Amino acid sequence: MYSAPEEIGTEIFARLPDSLRVHDRRSEWLDGQPGAHAEHSLLEGPSFARDGTLYCVDVAYGRIFAVNSDGEFRVVADYDGEPNGLKIHRDGRLFVADFKNGIVVVDPETGDVQPYLQRFRLERFKAVNDLVFASNGDLYFTDQGLTGLHDPTGRVFRATPNGQVECLVDNVPSPNGIVLDPTETMLYVAVTRANALWRVPLLGDGGVAKVGNFIQLSGGVGPDGLAVDVDGGIAVAHVGLGTVWLFSALGEPRLRVRSCEGLHTTNVAYGGADGRTLFITESASGTILTAPMPAAGRPMYSHG
Repeated sequence: MYSAPEEIGTEIFARLPDSLRVHDRRSEWLDGQPGAHAEHSLLEGPSFARDGTLYCVDVAYGRIFAVNSDGEFRVVADYDGEPNGLKIHRDGRLFVADFKNGIVVVDPETGDVQPYLQRFRLERFKAVNDLVFASNGDLYFTDQGLTGLHDPTGRVFRATPNGQVECLVDNVPSPNGIVLDPTETMLYVAVTRANALWRVPLLGDGGVAKVGNFIQLSGGVGPDGLAVDVDGGIAVAHVGLGTVWLFSALGEPRLRVRSCEGLHTTNVAYGGADGRTLFITESASGTILTAPMPAAGRPMYSHG
C-alpha cells in the first residue's frame, strides 16, 4: 500500500496581463465545452525553447504567447484557431495541436501559421489535443474531440518525418497529454474522462500491444498535460483538483504539487537553469506557476 506523497506549494511566475485578457468577444471553443471555464483565456501547452523562452497557448482565443524570464507575455500569433498542445521542433518551429485545424506549424519569429497535418486517409481529425516528438523526429499526438466514456473513440497517432501517418490506438475515452518514457519504448497517455493514465508499449515493428491502465486517479476532472523527468518520473497535471502529481517510473506517487491559484492546472513543462523547475499553466486565473522538483526534466527532440 502506498504512503501519502509529500506535498509542496507553488509560486506565481507570470500572470496574463489585463491588456491580453479577452472581455469583448465570445469563444466558440468555450461555448462548445461542458463545464465552467474562465472567459478571459485558457492557458495551455507550455514548452521551452533552447534560448529559455517559454511558449504557451490560449486555446479559447487562438493565440500563442512567448513569455520571457521576467514573466512578460508577448503575442507571437493571433489567428483563427484553437491551439492546445505545443512542442518545439529541433529546427525551432512551433508544432501545435490545434483543436480546430489539426497539426499546424508556427514560425516563432513572424507568427506565420501553416497547416502541417489536417487529415488521415482523407478524413478530418476529431480534434487534436497534444503532441510529443521522439528523438528520431517521429511525432506522436492525441485526437480527442469530445470523446469520453459515452464515446470511447479517441485516437493516438504517429506521424513520421517522411509523411507516413498511422493510428496506433482508436478506443480512448478522451486522450489528452502524451509523453514518451526515457527509453522511447513506451507512450503514456492522459485519458481525461477515465481519470487515468494509460501505458502504450511500442513494438519494434512500429505497432503497439498490451495497452494498459498504468495509473488510476480520482476526483477533479482528470489528467491533462504530462511531462517526464530524467529518472522516468511522470508529472501529471490534474485539472479540477489544482494539483500536479509526480509518479515514479513504476507508477508510485511521490509528490503532490498544490496550486496557489485556481483548480485548472492544465499542463506542465520543465525549465529553469538546471531543468528542475516545473512550470504549470493554471487556466482559471490565467497564471503560470512554478515548483521545485527532485529531478530535471527529460530533454525532448528539440534539444538534440
